[in-house]
Amino acid sequence: MEDVELKRLFAGTYCGRRVLVTGHTGFKGSWLAAWLHAMGARVGGLALDPDTTPCHWDLLCTDGIADYRVDLNDAAAVRRTLEDHRPELIFHLAAQPLVRRSYRAPAATFATNVTGLVNLLEAARGCASVRAIVIATTDKVYAENADGRAFRESDPLGGHDPYSSSKACAELIADCYRKSYFGRGEAAQVQLATARAGNVIGGGDWAEDRLVPDLVRAAVAGTPLQIRNPGASRPWQHVLDPLSGYLLLGQRLLARDDVAQAWNFGPGPEGEITVGEVAARLAACWRTLRVEQDTRDHPREAQVLRLDCSKARQQLGWRPAWPIDAALARTGEWYRAFHASGRVGSIDDLRAYVDDARRASLGWAA
Repeated sequence: MEDVELKRLFAGTYCGRRVLVTGHTGFKGSWLAAWLHAMGARVGGLALDPDTTPCHWDLLCTDGIADYRVDLNDAAAVRRTLEDHRPELIFHLAAQPLVRRSYRAPAATFATNVTGLVNLLEAARGCASVRAIVIATTDKVYAENADGRAFRESDPLGGHDPYSSSKACAELIADCYRKSYFGRGEAAQVQLATARAGNVIGGGDWAEDRLVPDLVRAAVAGTPLQIRNPGASRPWQHVLDPLSGYLLLGQRLLARDDVAQAWNFGPGPEGEITVGEVAARLAACWRTLRVEQDTRDHPREAQVLRLDCSKARQQLGWRPAWPIDAALARTGEWYRAFHASGRVGSIDDLRAYVDDARRASLGWAA
């Protein structure tokens, strides 16, 4: 999947570079691993086996990516993986990422999202090759505010449910290691940043209890889609938008710019739409699909969630390449093509995304 044009992205930073992606068998991680591989990076992935069928990772052409099937809770195995792959840069995306599952399995959620992160950072401390780490958390790390304003990186952390709380803990752990270890002694060369992204959509997601996969499953099965909180507003974006932010952040960390801190990556206000509107607009891709409200009792979720991404725009020069209309259209077309013919359009989407980023004069795509 390597591409001469793609190798030039991010000033050629990733071509030939040794990179480790944790969570590469998941939705976001598989897209990131594929993008890095297309840019000529020497990619390794650390993750558990996929827990969905189909699985985006399995559908991609992943020859040339070192595939380590390792549990983050196995500290010795994590350490051996870093010693074997010798990454300069780590993108940490592995997590238990589902809110409703976290209610059912809080201990496992905290074990993976908190202890697993500590195991990775301890392994990085002992791995001489590591120069930079980007830790992906979530827009749900913030303590809820009463006025519904957009969250800034300086706002208090919180988390009502186990998933959100575990990721807020991950932010605190990252800050602790940045101040206590990755700024002094033998590990002083390591730069560490965290990335807080909003809700992502795109082809290849089949996780449970997520809006787009649930919609696709209902469309294929010919059953109504029941959505539990249609009035909830979220910052929606195509998966490639925050990943471009992660990659830009990795580039700047390797250059030892002053970016070792927390960053929000989300759409502008036009991307902040309700669950019901996203469902209705995607449902139009399948004329027979009906959308209904699920009136059963469900675990509590925040009604409004907004991100202030002005810091990333002003200091990193980052902004989304695809507005919400393009993100929804690309997502719907990916699933339509896959279920009609088995076609996996991920690399075509990546090339189209880069072309649009160039037309929008985004610096990383020059």
